[in-house]
Amino acid sequence: MTAGLRVRLAEPAELEAVGALTVRAYTHDGGLHPEDRYALILADAADRAERAELYLADLVGRIVGTVTVAEHGTPYAEISQPGELEFRMLAVDPEAAGRRIGSALVEFVADEARRRGRRRVVISVVRGNAAAAHLYRRLGFVRVPSRDWEPVPGVFLQVSMLDV
Repeated sequence: MTAGLRVRLAEPAELEAVGALTVRAYTHDGGLHPEDRYALILADAADRAERAELYLADLVGRIVGTVTVAEHGTPYAEISQPGELEFRMLAVDPEAAGRRIGSALVEFVADEARRRGRRRVVISVVRGNAAAAHLYRRLGFVRVPSRDWEPVPGVFLQVSMLDV
C-alpha cells in the first residue's frame, strides 16, 4: 500500500468532497459526461453513506479515492448473491493516478469480505473500460460473462469476481 494511505469510512463533513471526487474520476477521461444522469448519482455520496458503506482513501489528510461497499440484499447491491460482497463506484482522484490507490481500495474490500466471512467479492465494469478491467485482472478477478447485464438500454456491464 502507498505509504501514508489509510482507508476508512467517510465522515459526514467529507461527503460533498467524496461525491465531487467520484464525478471527477468518472468524467476525467471522457467516459462519462458531467451532465449525465449517472454523474448525479455519483455525486450523491450522502445517499451512498446512508444506504451502503462509503469508504475513502486518505493520503496524509487528502481524499484521493473512494469505494462503495454493499452487502447482498441492500439498496446498492445490484449483482451480488448470498455469500458475496459487492463494491461499486471505485474512484481515484486523477491527480493521484499511478500511486496504486485503486489497488489499495480493492485490496481493502477483499480484506473486508474475508473479515465478514464472505466467499467472494463482485464488481460490474462498463464494457470498454479497459483500465478498470486491467486493474481487476491484475488483482486476480475473473470475468463471469453469464452474469453480465444491461441496467439501462445501451449500457453494458461486465461482471468480475474474486474468490477470497
